[in-house]
Amino acid sequence: MDNVERKHPSALEPGVLVLNIAMAVLGSIIGLELITRLGITTNTSIIGALIAILLARIPIKVLKAFLDLNRQNLVQTAISGATFGAANAIFLPIGVTWLLGRQDLLVPMWIGATLAAIIDMTMIYWLFDTRIFPAKNPWPPGIATAETLIAAAKKGKRAMLLLYGMIAGGIVRYLGIPADIAGVAWIGNIWALTMFGIGLIVRGYSPKLFGVDINKYYAPHGIMIGAGLVALIQIILIISKKAKSIKEGELDYPLTRTEEDIKKALTRGFGLYLVIALALALLGGLYTGMSAGMFIWWFVFAAIAALVSELIVGLSAMHAGWFPAFATALIFLILGILMGFPAPALGLLVGFTAATGPAFADMGYDLKTGWIIRGEGKDIKFELEGRKQQYIAELTGLIIATTMVALFAKTYLSQNLVPPVDRVYVATIKAGASPEIAKYLIMWAIPGAIVQAIGGPDRQLGILFATGLLIKYPIAGITVLVAIAIRLLVTKMYKEEGQQALYVLGAGLIAGSTLVSFFTSTLKIGKK
Repeated sequence: MDNVERKHPSALEPGVLVLNIAMAVLGSIIGLELITRLGITTNTSIIGALIAILLARIPIKVLKAFLDLNRQNLVQTAISGATFGAANAIFLPIGVTWLLGRQDLLVPMWIGATLAAIIDMTMIYWLFDTRIFPAKNPWPPGIATAETLIAAAKKGKRAMLLLYGMIAGGIVRYLGIPADIAGVAWIGNIWALTMFGIGLIVRGYSPKLFGVDINKYYAPHGIMIGAGLVALIQIILIISKKAKSIKEGELDYPLTRTEEDIKKALTRGFGLYLVIALALALLGGLYTGMSAGMFIWWFVFAAIAALVSELIVGLSAMHAGWFPAFATALIFLILGILMGFPAPALGLLVGFTAATGPAFADMGYDLKTGWIIRGEGKDIKFELEGRKQQYIAELTGLIIATTMVALFAKTYLSQNLVPPVDRVYVATIKAGASPEIAKYLIMWAIPGAIVQAIGGPDRQLGILFATGLLIKYPIAGITVLVAIAIRLLVTKMYKEEGQQALYVLGAGLIAGSTLVSFFTSTLKIGKK
């Protein structure tokens, strides 16, 4: 290698910063639309990266800079950070307090969730490429994004497919068909999304099929709880198995972070979570409904829950490429109920726990993408500088995400557009005080656990079946199954090439459809 020192582009370069802000707005809209209408979010990295590639093809000098893979990587980092930040880390916790009927807790929860998400992403920045979270480990979505970026850099046509997908997605959505879910069906796990589609159809037609609305008997909620508990066991087994194999094989390359860094990160992280949990408890007025001892234990327990949940989610993301954020938050909620915390304290506890993990996992994927693009850590100085710039890009995404949530949360909530898992959390809180609800939840948890166990950890059948059951949107179920049939046909005829094209087209459908949905359905622009 020559001795010329490589300089990594800055996330604060005017061109990069402006595009990152624009992409973060788009990412936030995609995240909020998907989580409220479909109960799921998807990785939007590829959308940001391909838009950067499209811009680079416009013959303007400033835009030419985006031909650089490292700049494209900063853009994908910002958009995906904003998507998971807005939807999973910030809006989802707020939805819990809304469903509990505690509007006075919306602002405290928003502040708490935002700060928790910032600590969350800072923790993976400190811990990435340590012994616990080595860069060499899979982080599957990170590899997928890097491969797509590298392939798209070679093939310009691929970026145009995104544009066609966006136009088609927008038109189809305008006609009333949720094209975004078709896009998700072209990207995600076929088995999981088939179960999601079946769940949507069963919920939509249950009164006609069974003569009863399954929601009244808390079937979706119970199935989700059963599936969530099994998912947690599955992921703990995966983590312990992988950790053992790493120990046996020992890492064969030098890490960029030391044991001291691990200790420092965990100590600092826990300390910061403790401070935020205390602030959240004070802002939420929890001291009025609890004894002094219980109040102190609440914020200590909340900090422990945040840290443990974050590490389980992060390890799961690294090994398996998906994260059980619902399952981990649910476990701590159940523990909180057993400890006798009152309902408002439980709402803030589950929101705070759910806020940690998504940003950690997402930034782990983004750092893995960057690590591959930067040459897999061969130039350590360049690698560390790249990570720092990605951290700034991710932070940009999160700041925009929390601003978007602050601006539009009431618009969603007033239309009863709440992340479906929030209904499960609230049903669980109510079950603590109602034997009737508790009976239904326990009864339905059994089939949920069985379906999740049969599907195994890779497919997440139980979790996605339950997510579908939570949403009354039968046309989305039909759309999913039709999209999956198209995907199977295309991959049979065109193999890997066909799947790659669907991957990009699907990303376009998601972007176009959610944008149209946001302006026409959520903001009701153009509607009388």
